Amino acid sequence: MSCHDNRSMSSATGATVADRVHENPSGEGVHDARALTAGAQTARIMLDGQSYTLRITRAGKLILTK
Repeated sequence: MSCHDNRSMSSATGATVADRVHENPSGEGVHDARALTAGAQTARIMLDGQSYTLRITRAGKLILTK
């Protein structure tokens, strides 16, 4: 199953990917940052073998660092 398959289930919450990913009119995926961090302040994101950290600040801003 691909990461964009809306039928996959999250084992932690029981929510489907469709509950966390929304399509906007331009067709690109929209991902909720709080869902990506699973309630924590940070999430690890992998891209082409490189690891990045997405952090939600106390002010509600997002910071992405390598």
